[in-house]
Amino acid sequence: MTTEVESILSQAKNKRHLKRQKTIQTFGFILVWVCGVLAVAAVLWIIGYVLSQGLPVINLEFLTTRPAGGVSGEGGMSTTIVTTLYLVILTIVIATPLGLGAAIYLVEYAGDASRESRFIALLVKAARTGVEILAGVPSIIFGLFGFALFVSYMKLGFSLLSAALSGAALVLPTIIRTSEEALLTVPRSYREGSLSLGATKGYTIFNVVLPSALPGIVTGIVLSVGRIISETAIFWVTLGGSYHLPKSIMNSGRTMALHVFMLASETRAFDKAMGTASILIITIILLNLIINFISRRLTARVTGKK
Repeated sequence: MTTEVESILSQAKNKRHLKRQKTIQTFGFILVWVCGVLAVAAVLWIIGYVLSQGLPVINLEFLTTRPAGGVSGEGGMSTTIVTTLYLVILTIVIATPLGLGAAIYLVEYAGDASRESRFIALLVKAARTGVEILAGVPSIIFGLFGFALFVSYMKLGFSLLSAALSGAALVLPTIIRTSEEALLTVPRSYREGSLSLGATKGYTIFNVVLPSALPGIVTGIVLSVGRIISETAIFWVTLGGSYHLPKSIMNSGRTMALHVFMLASETRAFDKAMGTASILIITIILLNLIINFISRRLTARVTGKK
């Protein structure tokens, strides 16, 4: 009799415990959904407000004429679009080989080299720590570094080259980290299978590993492009801010994000700042859609799915 009573009490206690856990779980799910909805709503509200204020300003003349300068903020934004394109291309051309090369070394060679030499192991550890630290450094610090080294010391002046070198330093940690993670997702069996067939390590990396890791690598590069487009502080002290179209990499210029900042802070043309901001937002949205499209296509190609 006592055993049956204890069993009944134990079952009742377990039911209460399960009910309490279920209540806590339900509350947790609700909290997570509320936070997610609030975050999305805030983003949509900001985007909607900027677009509602800026889209009426946009027309063919606004997109095809250059800024005229002055307090009134006359003119359009054509040269800022072209300058942004120049800067993105030049920065990615500089940063991608360096970042991808560093990631390949850290994943494919650093392990063996670290086991052979304690000094190299310390250098690899310092490099990984440096990448982690640089990934969290504010962009203005990279801007001050670029101003001190490229603009002043190397006498490159306010130019596309100074801005691109500084921007490359800014996005280099992102490219290294994303490329490294992409390479690590490639199964070890791919490497072992290639090497067992007599392929060299270099051939295996460039013809087996890199094609398999390409979706993640491309995603990291395109994310870096988005950061270059949206940054302001770093290019304020390296690119200069001229509204003229740069005719060479040694000329100054003005990106779209920098143009928004200058219109909002130095002129009375707040409506044109909103118009430029709308173009900037649309560009970033399209960039994210391109990221998803490219990633899906490359993943399908690597896995053999159509």
